[in-house]
Amino acid sequence: MLAAGCGGSPPGPPAPPAPAAPVPARPVFPVPPPRLGRTRPFQEEPPFRKAEREAMVERQLRSIGVTDEDVLRAMAALPRHLFVPEDLVESAYDDTPLPIGHGQTISAPDVVGYMTQALGVRKGARVLDVGTGSGYQAGVLAEMGCRVFSIEILDPLARTAAARLADLGYEAVTVRTGDGYAGWPEEAPFDGILVAAAPEEVPEALVGQLKPGARLVLPVGKQGEAQRLLVLTKRADGGVDREETLAVRFVPMVKGR
Repeated sequence: MLAAGCGGSPPGPPAPPAPAAPVPARPVFPVPPPRLGRTRPFQEEPPFRKAEREAMVERQLRSIGVTDEDVLRAMAALPRHLFVPEDLVESAYDDTPLPIGHGQTISAPDVVGYMTQALGVRKGARVLDVGTGSGYQAGVLAEMGCRVFSIEILDPLARTAAARLADLGYEAVTVRTGDGYAGWPEEAPFDGILVAAAPEEVPEALVGQLKPGARLVLPVGKQGEAQRLLVLTKRADGGVDREETLAVRFVPMVKGR
């Protein structure tokens, strides 16, 4: 005889389990943009280094007509001696280009200042820097508060410059190895493009990556012959206004293979 339960009818089959509550999708947070400018102070340096930069600004930059205060402040702040080989540190603030290895040079300070002023960019501008070299030009633009995309065809120079700029706290500079003739199409259009090597003709791809009203500043000419620094301003209709400025001498711009 079966024992009865505590009243009521005998139990039926077990109820099916309740459906599991849906798990909410993990929210996707956007990657924060890199901080502009310098994210930490420079290491302490001897007072005479600051004096050398101040003299460079007064004697080399202002004397040739560089008057843009943003450019002057950036070049007075950025330790140029950290961008040259150790055996050339004492010449870092001289008015001359200096070798940085691999057949390349860091441009003279007055040329850097003049080209940066001619670019006409301000804080927050997106700038393409073709020919990273030591990274000094990218550093000047970053010190001004620009977002810099810098291309160098020589991988050892690109790697060294990227590490140097990161160590100095320039989060908003991205360096890659690549062919400067092709520009950086996935990040275009740019508020300005600056080229630190001389092609024989203006690369059309770079013109195409300018925003209307933006400028392309570059030397043009064959090696061993007269070169001119050009300032090209893109019009709203896609054409360009061309201005020839200084007579210059740059290393040739090399095409990728």
